[in-house]
This record gives sequence, C-alpha cells and structure tokens, in this order.
Amino acid sequence: MVTHPFRAAVEARDLSALSATLSPGVVFRSPVAFQPFVGRDTVTEVLGNVMEVFEDFVYTDELEATNSHALIFTATVGTRGVQGLDHLALDDAGLVTELTVMIRPLSGVIALAEAMGPRVAHLAKG
Repeated sequence: MVTHPFRAAVEARDLSALSATLSPGVVFRSPVAFQPFVGRDTVTEVLGNVMEVFEDFVYTDELEATNSHALIFTATVGTRGVQGLDHLALDDAGLVTELTVMIRPLSGVIALAEAMGPRVAHLAKG
C-alpha cells in the first residue's frame, strides 16, 4: 500500500504540501461544524488551525479503496484524548475532493469544538 500524499503532508506538518493535495473545490465536513467548509484556501486555513490544536497526533492505520482513503488517528486536545478517522474522497488525479472527519468520544469532540470555534468562526456559513 502506498501512503497518500495527504497523510505524508499531515505527518510532516507541511501545510503547503497538504494544500497541494486538495482539489480547488474541496469540501471539508468537520465533526464540529454544521455546514461544510468549501474551497482549497478555506480548508487549508481550517486544517492549519487543526494542526495547532491537535497534540500528539499519530495516524495508526490507513485503509485504501478506489478513489477513497480512510486514515485512522489518535491525538489529544487539551487534556482529552481522541480517536478519529479522516475519510478522503479522491478525484482521478488523486486530489482530495471531499474530506470528512469523525471523532470520538464526545468529550473530545466538545474540547475540539471549544478550541477550534474562535479560530474558524469567521469562515463558518451558518
């Protein structure tokens, strides 16, 4: 299995490389925002903030299918440990067209929402 460039960019904490893996019209479905974030620049800004909020971030597994990747991770947000999954939908060029993030447990999701809210409120649409 070949690691997707999205994973490599996240693990390197390289926001420019991460942005380059996103399609121009990428849609990001956050576990804490009602409306998705849309567009490479907006999603890059959100993910840059996520990189600052998550501590001890580690991908623990990667699942691959045609035009789809699932990356399982652990991290901490403040004092809360979280487990999560990044689901990547890919176009034929391998760019991420949709990113859906799921996180557990609820206490970790709440901690993430509290940490991220002030950072991305200006990007939210409803």
